[in-house]
Amino acid sequence: MADGEFDEFVRSRSTGLLRIAYLLTGDRHAAEDLLQEVLEQMYVRWRRIRGAPEVYARRTLVNRSINRWRRRGRRPEAALGDLDVGLPDHSDGIVVRDVVVKALRELPPRQRAAVVLRYLDDRPVEEVAAALECSPGTVKSNAARGLEKLRAALGPVLVREGDER
Repeated sequence: MADGEFDEFVRSRSTGLLRIAYLLTGDRHAAEDLLQEVLEQMYVRWRRIRGAPEVYARRTLVNRSINRWRRRGRRPEAALGDLDVGLPDHSDGIVVRDVVVKALRELPPRQRAAVVLRYLDDRPVEEVAAALECSPGTVKSNAARGLEKLRAALGPVLVREGDER
């Protein structure tokens, strides 16, 4: 097994993968657990996946995050809980981040995954389709619906911020 290759992959991509996991789960601790599970699975299968490890990692993060919601038998926002509630802060960046994460929590899992991978991780439609195991048209549809819901949820916040400046 090429342990050095796996170690290099983890060093170079774990921060980006943790960001995806956080956006999918909405909770830092759950994201860390999710990423750890995925990396453990990848280590065991490394010889088979080392040709495209990042694609495999993103697909597995999405699938495992959706499976966590299914196992709990609850809607995603109930499964996420309020474990990552930020302390009150006067920083605009923190406020916007909190609002965006809360708005992401309201999206159905497939829409959230499409928005996170397509726009927040800046992946092409084809890569997102591979990660979600669906057609590019389905990615575009889910992303469009997710963005529409985000715009509706974030509209009042973005207008208020624009007024304050």
